[in-house]
Amino acid sequence: MAKKEIDLAFVIQNVDLFYFSGSIQRGYLFVPSEGEAVFFVEKNYQRAVGETPLKCIQTPSLKALPNLIGEHGFHGSSVGMEFDVIPVAMFNRLKTFFKHWETVDLSREIKKIRSVKSEFEISQIKKAGRIVTQVFSEVKNHLREGVTELELDGILTSIGRALGHQGLLRMRGFNHEMMNIHVLSGTSGSVVSYSDTPLAGHGLSPAIAQGSSIRMIERDQPVVIDYGAGYNGYVTDETRTFVIGRLKGPLEKACRVSLEILEEVESFAKAGVQPLDIYERAQERARMEGLSPYFMGIDEGQVSFVGHGLGLEINEWPILGKGEKRALQSGMVFALEPKFVFPELGAVGIELDYIVRESGLERVTQFSKDVITL
Repeated sequence: MAKKEIDLAFVIQNVDLFYFSGSIQRGYLFVPSEGEAVFFVEKNYQRAVGETPLKCIQTPSLKALPNLIGEHGFHGSSVGMEFDVIPVAMFNRLKTFFKHWETVDLSREIKKIRSVKSEFEISQIKKAGRIVTQVFSEVKNHLREGVTELELDGILTSIGRALGHQGLLRMRGFNHEMMNIHVLSGTSGSVVSYSDTPLAGHGLSPAIAQGSSIRMIERDQPVVIDYGAGYNGYVTDETRTFVIGRLKGPLEKACRVSLEILEEVESFAKAGVQPLDIYERAQERARMEGLSPYFMGIDEGQVSFVGHGLGLEINEWPILGKGEKRALQSGMVFALEPKFVFPELGAVGIELDYIVRESGLERVTQFSKDVITL
C-alpha cells in the first residue's frame, strides 16, 4: 500500500475477509496504511466478535459507513479494492457514498500475499489432504461394473463429509464454479465444457454442465476421479485413474507419461524455479511421446497450464502455465495435473498437491500415484 501510495484498503470478498480477519461474516474490512484494521460488520456482529481478533464495529448498512469510518479516524482519498471480484453494482454504490475516493486495484497484491502460506495454513491443507487420502483409499470398496458415475460420486462425497470435509470448494473469479468431485468414466472424460479445466464431464444437465453423470461404469475403461477436500477453508485437489480390468493402447502409455512428468518435476522444482519451466518441460515430454494433441485437454478444451496454486481458493497463484515467470517461493502450494484426453476413449492422468520448500517439493497426501487396477 505504501509503495502504491494507498491510504486505505477496503476488503469485502468472503475469502479475503476470512484471510485477513478470521471471520466470514458480512461486513467491510478497512486496513489503513498505518494503524490498526477495523472490521465493520453488518451480519452477524456477535459471531464476528467471537471469530476475529480485530476491532469490530456494528453497522446497520453500507449507507451508514461514511459517518462511521470518519468517527473512527479513517481518512484518505486513495483506496485499494479487489477489482477482480467486486460487483459493479457494489462499486457504483460505494462511489455514491464515497465521492472523494480515488480507487486503485489491490487484487494482485492480495493474491501475492496469499500465495505464500504460513506453517499454520500448510497444516490446514495437510488436514484436507488426509481426507483426500482416505476417500481415495475407499474407492476400491465401491467401484464396480454397472454403478453410475453419480452413485460413486455420492458415496465418496458422503465419506468425505463424514471425515470433516467442509462441503464446498471456492474459486476466484466471475462465473468460476467447481464441484468438489468429478467421477468421469470412459468417454465422459473427453467431454469439453465451459470451465477452464482439462476435464469437465457431462454433469446432470446444461444448468451445471460439468461433473459426474448417470453413465454406467464399464470394464476396461478409465475411471478418472478428481477430488478436492476442504478443511477450515483450505483446499486440496488431486486426481487418480482407476480401471476395472486393464487400460489399453494409448491410455496405458499416457498414464506412464503422466507419472514421468511428475517424477521429472519432483526432481528439479523448488523455491526459485519459474512456473514457466515446469510447464514447458511437461509440454516437451508430451511432444516427445507424440501425445501433444491430447495433453491437458483436446481441441478447444486444451488449457495453457499444467498446474495451479491452492489455498483458500482452488485457483490461487502460482499458475504453472504459459508465460508465468514469477518464481516459486517457499510456502507456496500447488497442484500439478498432467492429464491426457482421447476422443472416443476418455481421459487418464494424475494430479498431486505439493508444498514448495527451499530444497524441493513436499507432498501433501500419501495415496499411491499409480493407476489403481481392480
